[in-house]
Amino acid sequence: MSTLFPKSANSLPLQIVIFVTILAGVASAAITYYSTPKYLRVGYQPIQPVPFNHGLHAGNLGIDCRYCHASVEKSATSSVPTAQTCMNCHATIKPNSPLLEPIRQSFASGEPVQWVKIHVAPDYVYFNHSVHVNRGVSCVECHGKVNEMAVVWHDKSHSMGFCLDCHRDPASHLRDQKDVFNLNSKTLADQGRIDEAHKNVTDWKIKPPQSCSGCHR
Repeated sequence: MSTLFPKSANSLPLQIVIFVTILAGVASAAITYYSTPKYLRVGYQPIQPVPFNHGLHAGNLGIDCRYCHASVEKSATSSVPTAQTCMNCHATIKPNSPLLEPIRQSFASGEPVQWVKIHVAPDYVYFNHSVHVNRGVSCVECHGKVNEMAVVWHDKSHSMGFCLDCHRDPASHLRDQKDVFNLNSKTLADQGRIDEAHKNVTDWKIKPPQSCSGCHR
């Protein structure tokens, strides 16, 4: 009498078990990798061609972020300073410092300093700096207390969940417009002014996208 299933079907349960085991292993590895600071770049602190101390410049000296990152209020990107910007001060302050030689060479040749990017959004992510800072979102919310960093590191995860937490509750992350570039300021919520923050959300028509197409373009 012929059998209902071919003899090869006897190995099917084992094949299923092996397939499920491999799939579970791949899924676990992917979730582990893509959820770790290594992937999210948290703590990334590259060596720059010039040891620019943000703690000294933005912290002790109180230089406004916009002096170096001049386009942050006007464009999607936050520009890095040109050698001219640096030389506005360092033509007279420590003009012969060997640490500033790359700046002097850049100023003389016109070739940009090869700064190493710390915060890099994937190509499929759209982020507009001007939209955020012009609606009361401080640099600190995404970059941490840069004014206390001798060497800047990647302080926040910038994961999709990180962004969505803010987009779902923007009022908790807003500051007075005058305090956006004051890196020691507190959010309106932390000042006990959450009602004012909610009013700003309404008055400024803050409607952060939560759909995929809002940020993945």
